[in-house]
Amino acid sequence: QLIFSLLYCHVEFVWYVCVHLDLLMVYNQDKERPPSVTSQSSAIVTERLQELVRLFKDRTEKVKEKLIDPESSSEDESPSEPKPQEGKIAPKEEEHYCQMMCCKFKTMPWMRRLKKWSFPDSIDPFTNLIYVLWLFLVTLAWNWNVWLIPVRCTYPYQTPDNIYIWLVVDYLCDFIYIIDMFLFQTRLQFVRSGDIIVSICDFNPFSERMTVNKYMSFFEFNDRLEAILSKAYIYRVIRTTTYLLYSLHCNSCLYYWASDYEGIGSTRWTYTGLGNSYIRCYYFAVKTLITIGGLPHPVTLFEITFQLLNYFSGVFAFSIMIGQMRDVVGAATAGKTYYRAYMDGTIKYMNNYKISKDVQNRIKTWYEYTWKSQGMLDEQELLVQLPDKMRLDIAVDVSYSIVSKVPLFQGCDLQMIYDMLKKLRSVVYLPGDYVCKKGEIGRAMYIIKDGEVQVLGGPDGKTVLVTLRAGSVFGEISLLSVGGGNRRTADVVAHGFANLFILDKKDLNDILIHYPESQKLLRKKAKIFWHSSMQNNLCFPNENKLSQILVG
Repeated sequence: QLIFSLLYCHVEFVWYVCVHLDLLMVYNQDKERPPSVTSQSSAIVTERLQELVRLFKDRTEKVKEKLIDPESSSEDESPSEPKPQEGKIAPKEEEHYCQMMCCKFKTMPWMRRLKKWSFPDSIDPFTNLIYVLWLFLVTLAWNWNVWLIPVRCTYPYQTPDNIYIWLVVDYLCDFIYIIDMFLFQTRLQFVRSGDIIVSICDFNPFSERMTVNKYMSFFEFNDRLEAILSKAYIYRVIRTTTYLLYSLHCNSCLYYWASDYEGIGSTRWTYTGLGNSYIRCYYFAVKTLITIGGLPHPVTLFEITFQLLNYFSGVFAFSIMIGQMRDVVGAATAGKTYYRAYMDGTIKYMNNYKISKDVQNRIKTWYEYTWKSQGMLDEQELLVQLPDKMRLDIAVDVSYSIVSKVPLFQGCDLQMIYDMLKKLRSVVYLPGDYVCKKGEIGRAMYIIKDGEVQVLGGPDGKTVLVTLRAGSVFGEISLLSVGGGNRRTADVVAHGFANLFILDKKDLNDILIHYPESQKLLRKKAKIFWHSSMQNNLCFPNENKLSQILVG
């Protein structure tokens, strides 16, 4: 195969030489041209021939290397990004600016922006932020009716003089409902037999989304808003408090209706008619539902019956609100409770076995820092509940940018890198903790996520040889045990709090079983790194090379 390739290259080279020699002879035989033109043409052809000879030599060397050592070519083969075609330059749009206060912003003219905007054919109710904002508007219209219809039915606030103001707001709310039914709800995506339906014409006009009763929009807005809030428990507390206030609101409306039925100021139990009617009745509702006491005694049978029902409903509603508030607060502090339970169990264990105070204080510090920095003690506990694809997406976002910069893994199979990302473990080290010690067997590779570590050496073992920061990698050669480099040759100590990703040797070997080509490439690179480090053990070009040499 080598002889055949070389013969093919020679034949191709001879063909190029013959073609250019013929061209040179044509130029030389042309006697009509001036001598200067002929010599210039000969120089151009000669220069072209020299360039062809150089290209031929380079190509021959590459063919030899590829045939002698096939693995060497795989190291350089990597998917290249498509280069933009020269000559095809996108037309540059005219830039427009608008000035607001003291700042200048680049923007498009409002007419052009308006022409480019179009209403979407389908809306994803779970990810579309515009739909959440629209639900907020629908919820406002729904709350207008829910809160003010009882007031207008009982209190004398709606009069012939202001009826037009009430009707304008009512018609505006109805207009919002109509737009929601025929413009938004018809475009919502939904699932039918496992398929996502996005067609604007494929909807159920009799579904609960298409009805005028918009109470479902209120609960849908709550779900969507909680999904995008970072601290949703605050909104849950506000919502539960609003439920309590609405219960008191309805009770005040009922009390005014009962007082009007009996006669305003007819008995000492009814509303006297003095002051603001809504505030006075709301005060009565608060004392009734919360059962504070000190209320005037009912006189008639209707008043006694009304007050008994009021007491029963107050106790029932108030107990429900207290239970909901307890659940909301409990869910908000569930993580903290989990952390305290682990902390208390660890302290109890250390006290039973009489662990030294210095060790106890370090363990407490580790618990506190890990909880504050990560919000959890073990990230794998959370990720294990997710599907494999989602765990991979999280791992890629968190650590791919760091792992992809490791020279040892550049050029490897991308899927192998993804499988390796899922095996990384995040570990927090306290200031002064030894990440690895000199002489121990290297069974893991370390990637610094946050913080710094120091490589110690020298005669006393305390000299700081180099400081590695976030994004640095050390210990990767020990994963492949090349050249006896599976023992650590220096101490690595955390300088301050350090958060490191750890890849165990066993996990990498389990992955490489399914990727033999990547395994060959990794072993070859590890040999190159090891031999180059042995030859240049007195001159270290950079921090990463020094960490490879000293730590393995």
